[in-house]
Amino acid sequence: MRGTVPISGSKNSALAIMAAAALADGESVLENIPQEADIRTMAWILQELGARVWLDDEGLHIDGSAVRNTKAPYELVRRMRGSFYVAGLLLGKLGRAEVPLPGGCAIGSRGVDFHLRGFEHLGASVAIEHGFVVARAKRLKGCKYLINRASVGATINMMLASCMAEGVTVLQNAAREPEVVDLAIYLNAMGAQIRGAGTDEIRIHGVDSLRGVRYSIISDRLEVGTYAMAAAITGGEITITHVVPEHLRLPFLKLEEAGVELVISDSTLLVKAPSQLQALDVETGPYPSFPTDLQQPIVSMLTLAEGTSVVRETVFDHRFRYVDELRRMGAEIKLERETAIVRGVPQLTGAPVEAPDLRGGAALLIAALAAEGETEIREAQILDRGYERLVDKLSGLGAQVERIPGEDDEEEVLLELPGRSAVNF
Repeated sequence: MRGTVPISGSKNSALAIMAAAALADGESVLENIPQEADIRTMAWILQELGARVWLDDEGLHIDGSAVRNTKAPYELVRRMRGSFYVAGLLLGKLGRAEVPLPGGCAIGSRGVDFHLRGFEHLGASVAIEHGFVVARAKRLKGCKYLINRASVGATINMMLASCMAEGVTVLQNAAREPEVVDLAIYLNAMGAQIRGAGTDEIRIHGVDSLRGVRYSIISDRLEVGTYAMAAAITGGEITITHVVPEHLRLPFLKLEEAGVELVISDSTLLVKAPSQLQALDVETGPYPSFPTDLQQPIVSMLTLAEGTSVVRETVFDHRFRYVDELRRMGAEIKLERETAIVRGVPQLTGAPVEAPDLRGGAALLIAALAAEGETEIREAQILDRGYERLVDKLSGLGAQVERIPGEDDEEEVLLELPGRSAVNF
């Protein structure tokens, strides 16, 4: 692959910030919002809760002034994990939240126990009733809460719930991901008082109200990593724009260890593949370690590396479900519990495969780009959850990719907006 590809806004950051925008009694305008399936679902959910949401040339507008509904719709929340952020939104804004246990990619156990214990520390009563998490509080009060396993989701939900709580909340062992920092910067722009984001201790002084503001979402570091690995496996040379290099220090080091040449200039990244990729060892972990969401793409890249690579997954269980599909394409991968042992092969071959989840689908796509012959990836609509204009971007880099609509694809969604015509999102 050769050419230039622009990176979209971060989906994971955008989902949290969309929930935060509805905390305010006023309008926020969010720029650099990726128009992906998960963003569309979150917009739907916020509308169901009473927020006004619309998209125009300025960005995504969210006005939470009329948020009054405390019950989030099951049929939407079940679609993705990030929808559970509305629990922190509703509890922090209205003192009551009724949110279904979330769905999303089947990549192992990702219980919401850390979230619920955090809500209880803030003074809420929490129960599971008929598949819904029901949390109630007359007034949330600041607390000190130790988050187990540095959970990104629990950190974000606690920030949303506590920024208007009475007193001071201290989150210990907080997640340090760039998306958490982005949320804190946005909330502070709204009038919140949050310090320490990006470290393992976040201190939140509760305020009485938040105001709507204009804000631009950070670029998607996972999309950067995916395209860089796609360039590496295909022997290509591509330029990636809108990059925040400090968000990807360890993935960049691992790419260079594999022989990939990276040239960074401000927010631009030039990726030059070597004549032969080299094997390496990778272990995932919370930021700033190697991201679990890039584990699958790098395994695909390493299937054509010289030597034997060892990739250990420490964040989620059941995250190697895509490996059987790579084997169909000729990859030699042995699984030992949470570790994949990848022996490089000279060539992959096209085959019919099925995407088991978002990043697993990205791994199959990367392998398909380098495989001899044609690959058909079924359930490919799952890629729409995290990659904006995927076919257009790949085609612009010289890839031969065609999207064939299937009967399982989601129908095109129209946002029904009060006082406005429907907007094709």
